[in-house]
Amino acid sequence: MISGAVVEALQRYVPRDNIHLQEPMAGHTTFRIGGPADCFVQLEDEEQLRKVRRYLGLAGVPFFVLGNGSNLLVDDAGYRGVVLQIGQKMSDISVQGCHIIAKAGATLRQVAAAALEHGLAGFEFASGIPGTVGGGVVMNAGAYGGEMSQVVNQVRVVSKEGESMELDNDTMEFRYRGSVIRGSAFTVTEVTFRLEPGDREAIQAKMEELAARRREKQPLEYPSAGSTFKRPEGHFAGKLIMEAGFAGYRIGGAQVSEKHCGFVINTGGATARDVQALIKEIQARVKERFRVNLEPEIVFLR
Repeated sequence: MISGAVVEALQRYVPRDNIHLQEPMAGHTTFRIGGPADCFVQLEDEEQLRKVRRYLGLAGVPFFVLGNGSNLLVDDAGYRGVVLQIGQKMSDISVQGCHIIAKAGATLRQVAAAALEHGLAGFEFASGIPGTVGGGVVMNAGAYGGEMSQVVNQVRVVSKEGESMELDNDTMEFRYRGSVIRGSAFTVTEVTFRLEPGDREAIQAKMEELAARRREKQPLEYPSAGSTFKRPEGHFAGKLIMEAGFAGYRIGGAQVSEKHCGFVINTGGATARDVQALIKEIQARVKERFRVNLEPEIVFLR
């Protein structure tokens, strides 16, 4: 549990209205699953992040940085620490020529909309990804042949000591569903994207085409965390899961989508325990039948 002294200290850096105790995490993830976080803090700017991170580090208080919660499964018992949300309160977007500068809490959909408005091409692939700029860059989010590594120009981060620095595309060391930041102590606060001038009608048409493909292929009508597993080399996770006989298979409220077997969905009332049990069964059977290890793409928070 978070002590009163920690809450009192946090109030020196963040408005009291932005600090919530025993906050249900089910309301902050696209899976709609998760128990309460001891303390949930909504950050408004980089300065607050710097000060709060520095304090929590010195005080030895565990914390987790949250964006849109689109790739996250929170334990049913919740999280014993402080969740720092970089969301709507840190979501400003500006456009300078072919560059879009977005705060980490802006959604990828919002950036795609800004690109369309200004006739900038290259971000269409991300228009349907339900994550934030910060999370998208950390995991090098991608879809339909595009990924963040192709459009990121510069990334502003805060270190565990609360210091700010800027990383260029090469320094980010982008890889499949990862970057130098993933698993590190850095937190993204702002990203500059470099796009190309384009025709608005063509950009709009591309975004509509990809949206239609998503509706057709993905179970968007159910809560989920997107693709459950990373793509194993030389294979497609969804195809392996389907061929292993898991289409429609469920444990509790968690089910393998019949529309796309690469998705585990929450059919209603699913628990984190349900999802984890289903993931373990899938991994075991796919390993047994095809000698392929499926690595979860989902981040587990407990």
